[in-house]
Amino acid sequence: MGEDNEMLTATDDCAKRRLTEPLEILTAVSILRSRGVKRDEMILEMSKIFYVDLDEFNRVFLRA
Repeated sequence: MGEDNEMLTATDDCAKRRLTEPLEILTAVSILRSRGVKRDEMILEMSKIFYVDLDEFNRVFLRA
């Protein structure tokens, strides 16, 4: 049974969309800001749904 759960998790992880483009990351940051999410919590919230390029996230956030 444990192996089945691991397989579902792996499949779910593979289905995550990648956020690597500055405009995509900026859009996500803007949405989270409008919802009152603090910077320190943004990457956690984004990584629940997306694979996020952390270097690009930091560059975009410094410009935003």
